[in-house]
Amino acid sequence: MAESGSRRQFSDILARDDESVDLAEAALLIACEEYPDLDVPAYLTRLNRMAGELRDRLAEEPRPERAVMALNRYLFQEKGFRGNTEAYYDPRNSYLNDVLDRRTGIPITLSTVYMDVIVRVNVPGRGVLIDPFHCGALLSEQECQDRLDRIFGGRVKMESRMLTGCGPRAMIERMLRNLEAIHVKDQDYSRALRAVELLLLMDPDSAEDVRDRGVIYAALDCYGLAARDLEAYVALVPRAPDAEDLRGRIAVLRQKASRVN
Repeated sequence: MAESGSRRQFSDILARDDESVDLAEAALLIACEEYPDLDVPAYLTRLNRMAGELRDRLAEEPRPERAVMALNRYLFQEKGFRGNTEAYYDPRNSYLNDVLDRRTGIPITLSTVYMDVIVRVNVPGRGVLIDPFHCGALLSEQECQDRLDRIFGGRVKMESRMLTGCGPRAMIERMLRNLEAIHVKDQDYSRALRAVELLLLMDPDSAEDVRDRGVIYAALDCYGLAARDLEAYVALVPRAPDAEDLRGRIAVLRQKASRVN
């Protein structure tokens, strides 16, 4: 795994306590995989400037709902941020610099922008959720249940655990898994590999990510590396449902590696 300067910074950020992790900086370091010359401090300065412009407005809005309305006016009306409904799976939606430049993204990256100021607020008497993908719409728990009903036909019931706050590490992991899935679907395995390598920086002991890296190596015709990772996965999870199939695949990969060498 190549250890670039941005990857070292990424590892350093993740070594902090969760509450000390700078989500925006980590997201921009992920974008450095696609844009090696990205000026991360310049984008952080832009976010700080936006927060500064909002600070006075929010100070004048003591009621949480009115503060959210002021924030929504700023981000979605004045600045023009919006959910990318036309090209949801465009990988640029997962790179924070692109989201800031293009003013469009997916829920998790728009939430990252929003969280430089908020994503969930508590209003006296009830909880309120904010949906940055739909211009900061306020959602009640019942409205969340209604959305689940539309998606799952009433098979999934709203539970309080679904509304638990999501920490920076969980959001960073979700960004990377989004990128991995998009690139694998597009058969862009070199980019998928970069996403999995960052996931393994987050958790070197993740058996599933070791397996996924092995599968991606195989797609890149890196047979020896693929066999090594798949062997490591089977050793870590010998009773995994896919372990037996992978043992056969490892033998084939070893044969191909020996012919290449």
